[in-house]
Amino acid sequence: MSAGVRTAVPADEPALSALWRLCFDAPQISRLYALDPDRHRRTFLAESDGRIDAVVVYVPRTIRDAHGVPQRVGGIGSVATRPSARGRGLVRRLLSEAERTMTAEGCAWSLLFTATPGVYRSSGWREFPSTYVEGTIAPAAGDPAVFRVRAATAADAGAVAALHAAHNATRPLSSLRGPEDWAVRVPAWYGPLDRSLVAEHPVSGETVGWLAAGCVGECVEVREFAGAAECLGDLFAAVAAQGREAGADRVRVRLPDAPDAGTALPRLLRNARTHEEHVGMARPLLAAPGPVLATVTAPGAVHWYGDCF
Repeated sequence: MSAGVRTAVPADEPALSALWRLCFDAPQISRLYALDPDRHRRTFLAESDGRIDAVVVYVPRTIRDAHGVPQRVGGIGSVATRPSARGRGLVRRLLSEAERTMTAEGCAWSLLFTATPGVYRSSGWREFPSTYVEGTIAPAAGDPAVFRVRAATAADAGAVAALHAAHNATRPLSSLRGPEDWAVRVPAWYGPLDRSLVAEHPVSGETVGWLAAGCVGECVEVREFAGAAECLGDLFAAVAAQGREAGADRVRVRLPDAPDAGTALPRLLRNARTHEEHVGMARPLLAAPGPVLATVTAPGAVHWYGDCF
């Protein structure tokens, strides 16, 4: 590596945590960072005068391609630069080191999510589109629920994980979750399991649906669903009731099939409008560009918020 750029060592962790606290309002970053036992050799630092100026972390993940086949993918996350060190091309240098390591470790391609895509374009990452639906929160209606909807509990963890695995068994861009993801990563982004909802079959009592949502200011955001489509309407109605109680007036739905939810979506929102955004970016490594583009633009493709790096 060139002067001033190196990989991390365990003694760097306090300084890294301090830099992330300086740059982000996301205290979960350090907990997520600790998930990778090989994190130090996948953490690239730029330093001067004994101080860390910038950091890029490569997080290995297993993500399904356009055909549903699991592939090793290099996630880029926890990218931060000290304000006084910005504008010096440090992140570009660190991305180059991350690219070499990801390729050497067999990553087919790389994935990241950002609100500042210009930082990454010159290093070969390209945006891809995603959509969400937004509207005003639906008023209370008299439609009786068919499925019993309740807050999830710790006892539902196994059923929720099974629903997620089945719902995304062939879904492009979805991550394969392991026990540590359910124990740390998913709660880091969605909160404890009891903040999500489950739906039970009216006859068997079996858990047939799971939905994660949360409030962002005065907007309720639906972030993930897994399970039988038939229970989605009752889950949506329960989320709308929670939103109204919290004083929210808008709803944003980040589900890949939300525009085709039929009678379910009106139970959650009115005046629905579909919006396109370009916060995801991908870069081919060992894979050719065509298959990577096919994956990130495939029908139904989604990288769930709970799998963020």
